[in-house]
Order: sequence, then structure tokens, then C-alpha cells
Amino acid sequence: MKIREVNTFTVRPRWGFVEIVTDEGISGWGEPVLEGHCRTVLACVEEMRDYLIGKDPTRIEDIWNTLYRAGFYRGGGVMMSAIAGIDQALWDIKGRHFGVPVYELLGGACRDKMKVYSWVGGDRPRDVGRAALERKEAGFSAVKMNATDELQMIDSYDKIDAVLERVAAIRESCGRYFGIAIDFHGRVHKPMAKILAKKLEEFDPMFIEEPVLCEQMEYFPEIAAACNIPIATGERLYSRYDFKRLLKIGGVDIVQPDLSHAGGITEVRKIAAMAEAFDVALAPHCPLGPIALSACLNVDACSYNAVIQEQSMGIHYNVGKSILDYVLNPEDFKFTDGYVELPRRAGLGVEINRELVVEENKNPHNWKNPVWRHEDGSIAEW
Repeated sequence: MKIREVNTFTVRPRWGFVEIVTDEGISGWGEPVLEGHCRTVLACVEEMRDYLIGKDPTRIEDIWNTLYRAGFYRGGGVMMSAIAGIDQALWDIKGRHFGVPVYELLGGACRDKMKVYSWVGGDRPRDVGRAALERKEAGFSAVKMNATDELQMIDSYDKIDAVLERVAAIRESCGRYFGIAIDFHGRVHKPMAKILAKKLEEFDPMFIEEPVLCEQMEYFPEIAAACNIPIATGERLYSRYDFKRLLKIGGVDIVQPDLSHAGGITEVRKIAAMAEAFDVALAPHCPLGPIALSACLNVDACSYNAVIQEQSMGIHYNVGKSILDYVLNPEDFKFTDGYVELPRRAGLGVEINRELVVEENKNPHNWKNPVWRHEDGSIAEW
């Protein structure tokens, strides 16, 4: 079996897909995208095509190393996202070739289903108590929310109080044991992060996410010492080498590699194993599409330290199209009591509506994240 075609597509709301076609008629799908830089990543996939055409798609480790090492320059969001989507598609082909879900090729499942959470609140969280209760009534046992609006390095306590009020509203409406994940989104700098983390303790959050950016990862131990809340991070790290530094520094309890940014299934499987050796949990980042979610679930299935899975159904980013619009087997993505069953079909477990993908690609999206500014006019972290 040889690779014959590599086709890229831009699809709403903000995703990129790649289809790899073989000479035996087996095709695989991947989701190479870096939100806000979709066309750049797909151009990188196109550049990598020469390394793929004519190759045996089942030699995934060799192809991965060729794409990563033979290009001399390596790492970073764009190149690792391109590799990630290609890698997902190769695993999809291999699973379909052997007639089994991908996780069966990675040692088999160590669980029967995967816990998931839902988003509430949008970029500027409001009325999250009611929204969280709706998710609870829909069967979810946990939600995630953005913690704050923009915060300067030193800011006023009224913004801190506003965060506490919103989290209190979720705790009051959903009860003591409902899971609340609070995403600082890298908007908070170290001085305010320590204050906010300490004050959030009373609400027993499931975790706080990106209390500071990974550019400042040396301060995670300091923030961890300031509170008794698990700390999660990793969506803006792109390789096992990035995570090696994070795990050696310490202070983090949950790693969140993104399977469309951090080298795909091949790389995240290794990151998960590294984290397990440090007694650190895995919760893959995935505010993305159906292929990325399917890739996550295959890694979750065979990773002992996987604890919960992000998914984007109902997320505020999905305008115009959502996950299930591109899926021909939506029944396999049903959430029951806050869990989703493991993929059952061969490959990644998702059947993509290629006709819709081709149609979407005729009018490529140009999604960009908002540009926020502080009151003084300076740029704020979004």
C-alpha cells in the first residue's frame, strides 16, 4: 500500500482537514490546524506532501521522524500541527487497513468509556450558573469556564470578586460535587494569578487551567504553593521536549496536549506516558472538530492517566458549523451521563462527510481570535 494523494481542506467554523488517499482505496482523515493560522498550517502540510507520496502509510513512526527530523528546523505550533494532522490520517488508514480502532493498535483499551466536560460562558463569561445547571441537567458532571476578562499584570480586586461571584453561582446552582474547571486562558500574570488561585480554593474547583502562560512555566511551583487546587496546562506546548521541561519544573497536576497541535497520536501517546511516570494526569485539549476529538478518544482509551476529555459541542467558537455537521456516524458521539463510548469503528472511528467538506472548502473561512486591549490602550492577552 502506497500514499497516492494528500488533499487539504478549510472548513468552518475554524478548522482544517487533511485527507490522505492510498492506492488500495483506503483513505484516512486528520485535522491539522492552529486556530487563527489555518491556512498557514495547511500550506505546511502541502510542503510536506513530497515526503509522503509513494510511501507506505503504515510506517507511521518512520514517516513521523522524517517529517520532524529531516526538515532540520523543527517544533513550534505550525510545523507540529501539520505533522499532527498527517499523523492522525496515517493512524486512521492503518486502523482501517487492519479493521480495528486505533487504540487496539496501541495496546488496547484500559477503560470502557471516557468522561467528558462541556464549556459554559464564552470568552467573557456571564450567567454561568444557569448555563452550568443546563449542562448538569443534560447529564454532564463537569463544565469548564473562562475565569476572567482581560487582566493587567497588577489589576483591581473588583475583577477578582467578579470571578468569585461567577464560580459561586455554579457551585450554588449545581451542588458541592459538580466539577468546575476554571480556565485562566493565559490572561492572568503571576502577581494576580497567585491571588486568584488562593481565593478560588473555597469552591473546590476540579482544576485551574493556564494560570500563567507556559512561557512562564518556572512559576507553576510558586502558584501551586499558593493554593490547593490541581493545575492544568499544555495546550500551547507542541512536543515531548516541551513537556519534558514542564514536568521537570513541576507544579502541574494535569497535562493538556492538543492532538492537532502536539504532533498527533504518535507524539501525544509518548507525552501521556511521560506524564504518567511523573504521576501527572492527562486531559487532552480539544475545542476542535470531529477528527481531533476522535484522535483524542483513541489516546484516552489506552492511557491510564487520562481523566477527562474536552469537546466542542455547543462551544461559543462554533458559528456556522459544528462537529456533528461533518460526521456520518453521529450516534457514536452520543454523551450519556457525562461519558462518551470509545470509538467502535475501524481507524479513528469517525466517518467524514466528504461532500460537505469539499463544499465548505470552496469558501475558506478566515477565523481570527479577537484582539483585546486594556483600558489604557495596551494589548491584552486573549
